[in-house]
Amino acid sequence: MKKLVFFMAALFMTLAAQAQDGLKLGLKAGGNYASVTGDVTDAKYKFGFHAGGFLDYGISDFVSIRPELLFSMKGYEAATPLGDAEVSLNYLDLPILARINADGLFFEGGPTLGYLLSSSMEIGGKSLDGDDDGMAKFELGYAAGLGYQLPTGLGIGLRYQGGITSIFDDSDGKARNSVFQLSLSYTLGGR
Repeated sequence: MKKLVFFMAALFMTLAAQAQDGLKLGLKAGGNYASVTGDVTDAKYKFGFHAGGFLDYGISDFVSIRPELLFSMKGYEAATPLGDAEVSLNYLDLPILARINADGLFFEGGPTLGYLLSSSMEIGGKSLDGDDDGMAKFELGYAAGLGYQLPTGLGIGLRYQGGITSIFDDSDGKARNSVFQLSLSYTLGGR
């Protein structure tokens, strides 16, 4: 895990060091409203947050590619025979998005890759912190969203991120992450 984080940080630094006029750096943070779809009965949404950084490479005035590296809290709540359950999943997410920019208004979409950093479960008020047994370490997904960015670089965005692969290792359980994100961002050097 430490090697993956080190590699991603080194990649971002290398790209930033070679920055040209079309490459901009930025920070973003916001709230997550997360649950799962699939084989989990009566799953409910829970709140979390996300935070991280991004590179924005402008291909033209209207199109850019934006890889992001985010810490993201996901999970869900559900009723079980043993009591109410709350599952917390912490991911390192790497969305690679194509963005269409139109006078500050933007639309974005693309694939995401997630790495499970930790998981915990609480059932009936009892904590069952585990070693991620039964949870898939990698997640493949997609993201789509829209937002607005001011010329100063300050932006706000709303995004949906859905999982394609199951959060469970075994083939019996097919539950996929479903996350709505509301973010504030700041692009260094403005829009």
